[in-house]
Parts: sequence; structure tokens; C-alpha cells
Amino acid sequence: MTKYWPEAGSQNTQATCELALQRAGQLGIQHIVLASNTGDSARFLLDKAANLTVVTHHVGFREPGDDEMPDQEREHLSSRGVNLVTATHLFGGVDRAVSNKFGGLYPGGIIAHTLRVFGQGTKVCIEIATMAMDAGAIPWGEDIISIGGTGRGADTALVLQPAHAKDIFATQVREIICKPRNWEVR
Repeated sequence: MTKYWPEAGSQNTQATCELALQRAGQLGIQHIVLASNTGDSARFLLDKAANLTVVTHHVGFREPGDDEMPDQEREHLSSRGVNLVTATHLFGGVDRAVSNKFGGLYPGGIIAHTLRVFGQGTKVCIEIATMAMDAGAIPWGEDIISIGGTGRGADTALVLQPAHAKDIFATQVREIICKPRNWEVR
């Protein structure tokens, strides 16, 4: 049964991670993909998820040349067996640069805005699962759990079978474990 949080936000992180782990155990899912830019959310899953992949913002997301995840945190997570993926965002990339410079719509932006009608966390879950798939961090053809959020922290968890970016419309959302009932539309 889907759990709906009253509001979006980081106050849901621990409970979201716990529900995701519980559902992974029930379904025998071996891979969890988590959005975490600083490593804070990842700490809730360390030593609890056998195959944890953390997808971060790309370098330069907030400031040119800046990596939001400190080197020390990257080393700590890697030493604990966490796969780290830092790559250009699936729904952004060069298309976003064209839109920012010249205006207009682009396919990745349209997909992102469409997914946001289900909440920012839902968009993030699908995006990071695809990024992890394209990076080879998770196996093709298997259900995984993807955890994302609205701003900071985690408030959304999905069971899904991701596809590669070139086949994004083959992605299958199998279950919504939890998500916010209310969120601010961006």
C-alpha cells in the first residue's frame, strides 16, 4: 500500500528509506538507486542496502566547477561499497542550455515537467534510475527501487524497471512506495 506524506521534504527521509528497504526485502529487489548530493540521505541506507547506487547532481549544477558532494564524503561512501554516479542530468543537458539561451521547449524539459505532475520526487526517481542504468551501475531488465525527493532529502520511493535513456519510454513504474500528497509546483 502506498504511503502518502502530508508534505514534501527532508523530514520524510528516514521513513522513506525504511519503507524502501522493507519493500525491497518483500520483493527480493537487490538494487537501490538514491539521489543524494551531499551524502546525507545516503547515510540512512549505508550497511542496509546490499547494492546501493547514489546519483548526485552533476558538477557545476549550482556553481561552475563546484561538486556539491565533498571529496571526503565521496571517499567514505566508495569505501563502504556505494556506487557513485555523477553525470549530466538526463532531462537537462545541452537541451537546457539551448532553452536557457534562446527560450522555447525541448523534449527532456517536457518529459520532466510532465513527470512533475506526480511530484518532483517522482521525476527524480525516474531520472536517476535512467542515469544509473546508462552508467552501468545497475543491471538491465531487473526491477529496482529508486528514491528521490523534493529539494533536499528523500520523500518519494518507486519500484521500477528502468530503461536506457535512448529507450526512456520503455521505463515501467511498477509501484509507488511513498510520495508526498502535497508539494509546491515548480
